[in-house]
Amino acid sequence: MRDFQNNIDTSDWKEISIEYLDDYINLRVPPVCETLQLKPTPPLENVKSKIEKAFDLPINSNTIEEIIQSQNKPVDEVTVSIAVSDNTRPVPYNCKDDGNILSPILSRLERAGVARENIKIIIGTGTHAHTSELWRKRTFGEKVFNSYQLIDHDCNSSDLISIGEVMGVPVQIDSNFIQADVHIVTGLVESHFMAGASGGRKAICPGMVNLKATQVFHGPEFMNNKNADNLIFENNPCHEFALEVAKRVGVDFNVNVLINGEHQVCGIYTGDLEQSHQKAVEQLKDFSLVKIDKEYDIVLTHGGKGAVNHYQSIKGAWGAMPALKKDGYIILLAHNQDEEPIGSQHYKNLMKKFTEVGLGNFYPLICSDKCVFTHDQWEVQKWEQFFVRIGGFNQLVYCTTNISPEVLAELPGKSGYDFITNSQEDIRTMLQNVIYDCFTKKKNPTMAFIKEGPYVVLRKNI
Repeated sequence: MRDFQNNIDTSDWKEISIEYLDDYINLRVPPVCETLQLKPTPPLENVKSKIEKAFDLPINSNTIEEIIQSQNKPVDEVTVSIAVSDNTRPVPYNCKDDGNILSPILSRLERAGVARENIKIIIGTGTHAHTSELWRKRTFGEKVFNSYQLIDHDCNSSDLISIGEVMGVPVQIDSNFIQADVHIVTGLVESHFMAGASGGRKAICPGMVNLKATQVFHGPEFMNNKNADNLIFENNPCHEFALEVAKRVGVDFNVNVLINGEHQVCGIYTGDLEQSHQKAVEQLKDFSLVKIDKEYDIVLTHGGKGAVNHYQSIKGAWGAMPALKKDGYIILLAHNQDEEPIGSQHYKNLMKKFTEVGLGNFYPLICSDKCVFTHDQWEVQKWEQFFVRIGGFNQLVYCTTNISPEVLAELPGKSGYDFITNSQEDIRTMLQNVIYDCFTKKKNPTMAFIKEGPYVVLRKNI
C-alpha cells in the first residue's frame, strides 16, 4: 500500500481533535481547514437546583405533584407512565448525576404518594432493537434498574391500544404507556433530519406507536418532502403527524433537556407539551444553527454518540451536505459499537437492494405498487437522497473499525479500510490517511471540520 503522506508538505499542518465515543482522536489537517461548530454555550450553573426550579415552575402547566393530586382516585392507586429515550439519544438519566432529569420526576411522584409499583418507565424504542440489560443499568443506574419497571416498547405487540385514525392512519399506542392515569414524556432536544428536532412529541411518535403508524411517519411521501429536515417545523409532515398523535394520546407533563458541545446540560424546559418543547427549540436554534457563505472540497465530520450503527450514522453525513462543493468529499467517522453495528436484518437487506438497483432507482422502487413497505426502508431512502445530492457513492468515505472490512465494502460509499494495510490498524491511522488522500485529489483544496458532527445544523447564507 502506498504512503498516503508521500509528497505532501505537512510542516504547517495543524492539529485538531475529533470526538470518538467518550474520547477524542488527534488528527493533523491543512492550515486552511476551518472549524464549523456550535455557538459556545455554558452549562447551567448549579445544574441540580436549576433543574429542580424548572420542575417547580413548569411552562403553562401544573406541577407533577398537582397533576397527581388532581386525579379522581386515592393517590396510592394513581398509575404513572414515564416515556424515556433509547440508546440512540445521550439523555442524562442516571440518578447519580446532578444533571439528570429522571430523579426529579421520581422524587416528586414519591412525595405525592404514588406507589413505586404503580410507576412504569417505558423506553421509546420505536422500531429500534430492544435495549440491553447492561445499557439500562448504565443509563438509569442500578437503583432505578432494580426498583422500577423498565419496559421496552414493542411496535409489533398485540397489546397495543388504538387511539383511532390520525390523518387517515390507524394509530396504536403502547398499552403500558397509554393505560396509565398520568403520562410524562422526557427527551433530549437536538436537531433531527426528518422531524426538525427530537424531544417533545417524538417520545410518543415514533417512540410508542405501532408499525403501521411508523410506516407513515417514515413513509416515502413524508421522507421525500423538502420540509422534513433539520430545524424545519412549518409544513413538515413528520412533525405535524407526530404532534397530532401525541396530542391525541394526552401528555400531562413534558421534560426536555439540551446539552452543549461538551455534553453538559445547558437548558431544561418542563410543562406543557408544545410550549415547553418550543422554548427548548428556540434555545437549540440559537446555539446549533451555523450560517455558512462558502462550500468546501473536503468536509470532515462524525456521527456523534448516537452513531451506534450504520443506520444511525447517516445523521452525521446528512448534516455535512450544505458545506460540500460539487465533486467534494465527506469523511465520516462513526463508532458503530452496537451489538449489531450495521442495523436490523431488514436494513441490511434493503441496503443490498439499494446497491443492486443503483443510485436514483430505490425511491421509484419503494413507491411502486408491487413493493411491500419494509421496516427501515426510510433510512435507506435518506441515504439515497444523500448520495444523489453529493454526486455519488465515491464522494463519501466511511470510517469505522467496528464493521468488518468485507461487510463495509458492500455498503454504499468508499470504505475507510481502503486506506490502511490491515483491519487491525487503529481508527486514527485510517482517518489520517483518508485526509491525506482527499487532499491530494484536489488542487489547493478547501476543508471544513464539523466539530460536533450531527449536532451542528448548517445553513447557507442566501
